[in-house]
Amino acid sequence: MYRPFSFRQTQMTHSSVTLLGTKGGPAIRPGTPMPTSSLLRLGGKTIVIDAGLGVTRGICDAGVPLTGIDAIFITHLHSDHYLELGPLIHTAWTAGLKTPIPIYGPEGLGAYWRGFLASMEADIALRIADEGRPDLGSLVELQKLEAEAFTLFDIKVSAIRNQHPPLADSFALRFDHQGKSVTFSGDTAPIEEMVDFAAGSDLLIHEAMLTEGIAALCARVGNGDDRLRIHLERSHSSAQEVARIAARAKVPALALHHLIPSDDPAFTQEHWIEEIRPFFDGMLHLGRDGMIIEF
Repeated sequence: MYRPFSFRQTQMTHSSVTLLGTKGGPAIRPGTPMPTSSLLRLGGKTIVIDAGLGVTRGICDAGVPLTGIDAIFITHLHSDHYLELGPLIHTAWTAGLKTPIPIYGPEGLGAYWRGFLASMEADIALRIADEGRPDLGSLVELQKLEAEAFTLFDIKVSAIRNQHPPLADSFALRFDHQGKSVTFSGDTAPIEEMVDFAAGSDLLIHEAMLTEGIAALCARVGNGDDRLRIHLERSHSSAQEVARIAARAKVPALALHHLIPSDDPAFTQEHWIEEIRPFFDGMLHLGRDGMIIEF
Protein backbone atom coordinates (compact mmCIF):
# COMPACT_ATOMS: atom_id res chain seq x y z
CA MET A 1 0.00 0.00 0.00
CA TYR A 2 1.22 3.49 -0.86
CA ARG A 3 2.51 5.67 1.95
CA PRO A 4 2.61 9.44 1.35
CA PHE A 5 5.89 11.22 0.69
CA SER A 6 7.03 14.80 0.47
CA PHE A 7 9.58 15.40 -2.26
CA ARG A 8 11.18 18.09 -4.38
CA GLN A 9 9.20 19.78 -7.14
CA THR A 10 10.23 19.35 -10.76
CA GLN A 11 9.72 22.41 -12.95
CA MET A 12 7.93 20.77 -15.87
CA THR A 13 4.37 21.43 -16.97
CA HIS A 14 4.04 19.62 -20.31
CA SER A 15 2.97 15.99 -20.59
CA SER A 16 5.24 13.63 -22.48
CA VAL A 17 6.85 10.22 -22.57
CA THR A 18 10.43 9.71 -23.67
CA LEU A 19 11.18 6.16 -24.78
CA LEU A 20 14.68 5.73 -23.38
CA GLY A 21 15.16 2.12 -24.48
CA THR A 22 12.86 0.32 -26.89
CA LYS A 23 14.38 -3.11 -27.39
CA GLY A 24 12.56 -6.22 -26.24
CA GLY A 25 14.88 -8.59 -24.38
CA PRO A 26 18.15 -8.12 -22.47
CA ALA A 27 20.81 -8.77 -25.11
CA ILE A 28 22.48 -5.91 -26.96
CA ARG A 29 24.74 -6.04 -30.00
CA PRO A 30 26.60 -3.40 -31.97
CA GLY A 31 24.11 -0.88 -33.27
CA THR A 32 21.07 -2.20 -31.38
CA PRO A 33 18.62 -0.17 -29.34
CA MET A 34 18.82 -0.42 -25.56
CA PRO A 35 16.48 -2.50 -23.37
CA THR A 36 13.29 -1.18 -21.91
CA SER A 37 12.88 2.05 -19.98
CA SER A 38 10.70 5.12 -20.29
CA LEU A 39 10.55 8.61 -18.81
CA LEU A 40 7.13 10.09 -18.00
CA ARG A 41 6.66 13.80 -17.43
CA LEU A 42 3.23 14.52 -16.02
CA GLY A 43 1.84 17.02 -13.55
CA GLY A 44 5.25 18.61 -13.08
CA LYS A 45 6.77 15.29 -12.02
CA THR A 46 9.38 13.08 -13.63
CA ILE A 47 8.75 9.35 -13.32
CA VAL A 48 10.91 6.50 -14.61
CA ILE A 49 9.08 3.41 -15.88
CA ASP A 50 11.42 0.39 -15.82
CA ALA A 51 15.19 0.51 -15.62
CA GLY A 52 16.77 -1.66 -18.26
CA LEU A 53 20.40 -1.42 -19.28
CA GLY A 54 21.23 2.13 -20.40
CA VAL A 55 18.51 3.91 -18.42
CA THR A 56 20.94 6.22 -16.61
CA ARG A 57 22.54 7.52 -19.80
CA GLY A 58 19.11 7.78 -21.42
CA ILE A 59 17.76 9.98 -18.64
CA CYS A 60 20.74 12.31 -18.93
CA ASP A 61 20.43 12.40 -22.72
CA ALA A 62 16.79 13.44 -22.24
CA GLY A 63 18.05 16.50 -20.37
CA VAL A 64 16.91 15.36 -16.95
CA PRO A 65 19.33 15.53 -14.00
CA LEU A 66 19.49 12.29 -12.06
CA THR A 67 18.63 14.27 -8.93
CA GLY A 68 15.35 15.30 -10.62
CA ILE A 69 13.68 11.87 -10.61
CA ASP A 70 10.51 11.93 -8.51
CA ALA A 71 9.54 8.23 -8.59
CA ILE A 72 10.42 4.93 -10.27
CA PHE A 73 8.17 2.03 -11.26
CA ILE A 74 9.38 -1.46 -12.15
CA THR A 75 6.69 -3.43 -13.99
CA HIS A 76 8.15 -6.92 -13.47
CA LEU A 77 11.33 -8.78 -12.59
CA HIS A 78 12.85 -9.58 -15.95
CA SER A 79 16.39 -8.24 -16.24
CA ASP A 80 15.67 -5.99 -19.23
CA HIS A 81 13.32 -4.04 -16.94
CA TYR A 82 15.36 -3.65 -13.73
CA LEU A 83 19.00 -4.59 -14.34
CA GLU A 84 20.21 -0.98 -14.01
CA LEU A 85 18.01 0.13 -11.13
CA GLY A 86 20.82 -0.12 -8.58
CA PRO A 87 23.41 1.64 -10.76
CA LEU A 88 20.84 4.36 -11.55
CA ILE A 89 20.26 5.12 -7.88
CA HIS A 90 23.97 4.89 -7.04
CA THR A 91 24.89 7.25 -9.88
CA ALA A 92 22.16 9.71 -8.84
CA TRP A 93 23.64 9.55 -5.33
CA THR A 94 27.09 10.42 -6.63
CA ALA A 95 25.49 13.26 -8.61
CA GLY A 96 24.10 14.79 -5.42
CA LEU A 97 20.86 12.96 -4.61
CA LYS A 98 19.93 13.68 -1.00
CA THR A 99 16.17 13.10 -0.80
CA PRO A 100 14.40 9.71 -0.94
CA ILE A 101 12.84 8.34 -4.11
CA PRO A 102 9.74 6.10 -3.91
CA ILE A 103 10.28 2.96 -5.98
CA TYR A 104 7.31 0.74 -6.79
CA GLY A 105 7.83 -2.81 -7.94
CA PRO A 106 6.82 -6.44 -7.51
CA GLU A 107 7.66 -8.50 -4.48
CA GLY A 108 11.28 -9.59 -4.81
CA LEU A 109 12.62 -6.18 -5.79
CA GLY A 110 13.78 -5.68 -2.22
CA ALA A 111 16.08 -8.68 -2.49
CA TYR A 112 17.66 -7.13 -5.58
CA TRP A 113 18.19 -3.80 -3.80
CA ARG A 114 19.69 -5.41 -0.71
CA GLY A 115 21.98 -7.47 -2.92
CA PHE A 116 23.09 -4.38 -4.80
CA LEU A 117 23.88 -2.53 -1.57
CA ALA A 118 25.86 -5.54 -0.36
CA SER A 119 27.82 -5.73 -3.61
CA MET A 120 28.79 -2.05 -3.33
CA GLU A 121 29.25 -1.97 0.43
CA ALA A 122 32.93 -1.01 0.34
CA ASP A 123 32.40 1.82 -2.14
CA ILE A 124 29.34 3.14 -0.33
CA ALA A 125 31.08 3.17 3.06
CA LEU A 126 34.14 4.85 1.57
CA ARG A 127 32.13 7.61 -0.07
CA ILE A 128 30.11 8.26 3.06
CA ALA A 129 33.28 8.55 5.17
CA ASP A 130 35.49 10.28 2.61
CA GLU A 131 32.98 12.51 0.81
CA GLY A 132 30.30 13.12 3.45
CA ARG A 133 27.47 11.61 1.47
CA PRO A 134 24.19 10.49 3.05
CA ASP A 135 23.49 6.80 3.58
CA LEU A 136 22.55 5.39 0.17
CA GLY A 137 20.13 2.86 1.62
CA SER A 138 18.06 5.65 3.16
CA LEU A 139 17.42 7.23 -0.24
CA VAL A 140 15.20 4.39 -1.48
CA GLU A 141 11.66 3.84 -0.22
CA LEU A 142 10.51 0.53 -1.70
CA GLN A 143 6.77 0.10 -2.16
CA LYS A 144 5.16 -3.17 -3.19
CA LEU A 145 3.25 -2.76 -6.45
CA GLU A 146 -0.25 -4.20 -6.32
CA ALA A 147 -3.24 -4.33 -8.67
CA GLU A 148 -4.87 -1.20 -7.27
CA ALA A 149 -5.23 2.54 -7.71
CA PHE A 150 -3.64 5.19 -5.52
CA THR A 151 -2.54 8.82 -5.59
CA LEU A 152 1.14 9.64 -5.97
CA PHE A 153 1.71 13.36 -5.49
CA ASP A 154 -1.49 14.53 -7.27
CA ILE A 155 -1.32 11.90 -10.02
CA LYS A 156 -3.73 8.97 -10.02
CA VAL A 157 -1.79 5.75 -10.57
CA SER A 158 -3.64 2.58 -11.54
CA ALA A 159 -2.15 -0.89 -11.90
CA ILE A 160 -3.53 -4.18 -13.15
CA ARG A 161 -1.86 -7.55 -13.47
CA ASN A 162 -1.14 -8.38 -17.06
CA GLN A 163 -0.33 -11.80 -18.53
CA HIS A 164 3.38 -12.51 -18.75
CA PRO A 165 4.03 -16.10 -17.73
CA PRO A 166 5.81 -17.59 -15.97
CA LEU A 167 5.77 -14.41 -13.84
CA ALA A 168 2.65 -13.80 -11.77
CA ASP A 169 3.62 -10.32 -10.58
CA SER A 170 3.71 -8.37 -13.84
CA PHE A 171 1.81 -5.11 -14.20
CA ALA A 172 0.32 -2.62 -16.62
CA LEU A 173 0.29 0.98 -15.39
CA ARG A 174 -1.90 3.99 -16.03
CA PHE A 175 -1.23 7.58 -14.97
CA ASP A 176 -3.96 10.29 -14.92
CA HIS A 177 -3.58 13.95 -14.08
CA GLN A 178 -6.00 16.81 -14.81
CA GLY A 179 -7.43 15.34 -17.98
CA LYS A 180 -4.15 13.89 -19.27
CA SER A 181 -3.66 10.15 -19.28
CA VAL A 182 -1.14 7.57 -20.48
CA THR A 183 -1.21 3.78 -20.22
CA PHE A 184 1.81 1.45 -20.26
CA SER A 185 1.03 -2.18 -21.06
CA GLY A 186 4.19 -3.63 -19.56
CA ASP A 187 5.24 -6.97 -21.01
CA THR A 188 2.11 -8.97 -21.69
CA ALA A 189 0.22 -11.30 -23.92
CA PRO A 190 -2.92 -9.64 -25.30
CA ILE A 191 -5.52 -9.39 -22.53
CA GLU A 192 -9.15 -8.32 -22.66
CA GLU A 193 -8.71 -6.18 -19.54
CA MET A 194 -6.33 -3.85 -21.41
CA VAL A 195 -9.18 -2.45 -23.49
CA ASP A 196 -11.05 -1.01 -20.52
CA PHE A 197 -7.84 -0.17 -18.67
CA ALA A 198 -6.53 1.99 -21.53
CA ALA A 199 -9.89 3.47 -22.56
CA GLY A 200 -9.82 7.26 -22.35
CA SER A 201 -6.02 7.48 -22.39
CA ASP A 202 -4.41 10.04 -24.64
CA LEU A 203 -1.64 7.55 -25.38
CA LEU A 204 -1.28 3.78 -25.13
CA ILE A 205 2.30 2.52 -24.98
CA HIS A 206 2.16 -1.18 -25.71
CA GLU A 207 4.81 -3.83 -26.18
CA ALA A 208 4.73 -5.33 -29.67
CA MET A 209 6.10 -8.28 -31.57
CA LEU A 210 6.33 -8.50 -35.35
CA THR A 211 4.67 -11.77 -36.26
CA GLU A 212 6.91 -12.65 -39.17
CA GLY A 213 10.03 -11.76 -37.19
CA ILE A 214 9.65 -14.44 -34.53
CA ALA A 215 11.12 -17.32 -36.51
CA ALA A 216 14.08 -15.22 -37.63
CA LEU A 217 14.79 -14.08 -34.08
CA CYS A 218 14.66 -17.60 -32.66
CA ALA A 219 16.97 -18.88 -35.41
CA ARG A 220 19.48 -16.11 -34.74
CA VAL A 221 19.53 -16.59 -30.97
CA GLY A 222 19.84 -20.34 -31.45
CA ASN A 223 19.05 -21.70 -27.97
CA GLY A 224 18.83 -25.22 -29.39
CA ASP A 225 15.14 -25.89 -28.72
CA ASP A 226 11.77 -24.20 -29.00
CA ARG A 227 11.47 -22.74 -25.49
CA LEU A 228 12.22 -19.16 -26.61
CA ARG A 229 9.55 -19.32 -29.32
CA ILE A 230 7.02 -20.73 -26.85
CA HIS A 231 7.82 -17.97 -24.36
CA LEU A 232 7.42 -15.25 -26.96
CA GLU A 233 4.13 -16.58 -28.26
CA ARG A 234 2.50 -17.07 -24.86
CA SER A 235 3.93 -14.04 -23.05
CA HIS A 236 3.96 -11.21 -25.61
CA SER A 237 1.59 -9.48 -28.04
CA SER A 238 1.77 -9.40 -31.79
CA ALA A 239 1.54 -5.97 -33.42
CA GLN A 240 -1.77 -7.01 -34.98
CA GLU A 241 -3.20 -7.87 -31.56
CA VAL A 242 -1.93 -4.59 -30.14
CA ALA A 243 -3.62 -2.68 -32.96
CA ARG A 244 -6.93 -4.38 -32.21
CA ILE A 245 -6.65 -3.48 -28.51
CA ALA A 246 -5.85 0.16 -29.31
CA ALA A 247 -8.78 0.40 -31.71
CA ARG A 248 -11.23 -1.11 -29.23
CA ALA A 249 -9.94 1.16 -26.46
CA LYS A 250 -10.45 4.11 -28.83
CA VAL A 251 -7.13 5.70 -27.93
CA PRO A 252 -6.08 8.50 -30.30
CA ALA A 253 -2.39 7.50 -30.25
CA LEU A 254 -0.47 4.24 -29.99
CA ALA A 255 3.26 3.81 -29.40
CA LEU A 256 4.90 0.43 -30.02
CA HIS A 257 7.49 -0.31 -27.36
CA HIS A 258 9.67 -3.27 -26.27
CA LEU A 259 9.97 -4.20 -29.95
CA ILE A 260 10.61 -7.81 -30.96
CA PRO A 261 12.63 -7.92 -33.14
CA SER A 262 14.20 -4.49 -32.85
CA ASP A 263 17.55 -4.95 -34.54
CA ASP A 264 17.04 -7.19 -37.58
CA PRO A 265 17.68 -5.21 -40.78
CA ALA A 266 15.43 -7.61 -42.69
CA PHE A 267 12.44 -6.01 -40.96
CA THR A 268 11.75 -2.32 -41.47
CA GLN A 269 9.21 0.27 -40.39
CA GLU A 270 7.04 -0.77 -43.31
CA HIS A 271 6.64 -4.28 -41.91
CA TRP A 272 5.29 -2.88 -38.65
CA ILE A 273 2.95 -0.46 -40.41
CA GLU A 274 1.59 -3.24 -42.61
CA GLU A 275 0.68 -5.27 -39.54
CA ILE A 276 -0.86 -2.36 -37.62
CA ARG A 277 -2.76 -0.29 -40.17
CA PRO A 278 -5.57 -2.71 -41.12
CA PHE A 279 -6.76 -2.55 -37.52
CA PHE A 280 -5.77 0.87 -36.11
CA ASP A 281 -5.96 4.20 -37.94
CA GLY A 282 -4.95 6.61 -35.19
CA MET A 283 -1.57 8.24 -34.57
CA LEU A 284 1.12 5.56 -34.64
CA HIS A 285 4.60 5.86 -33.11
CA LEU A 286 7.10 3.10 -33.83
CA GLY A 287 9.35 3.30 -30.81
CA ARG A 288 12.99 4.27 -31.09
CA ASP A 289 15.46 5.19 -28.37
CA GLY A 290 15.15 8.85 -27.41
CA MET A 291 11.71 9.34 -29.02
CA ILE A 292 9.64 12.02 -27.27
CA ILE A 293 5.86 11.71 -27.49
CA GLU A 294 3.78 14.57 -26.18
CA PHE A 295 0.18 13.99 -25.20
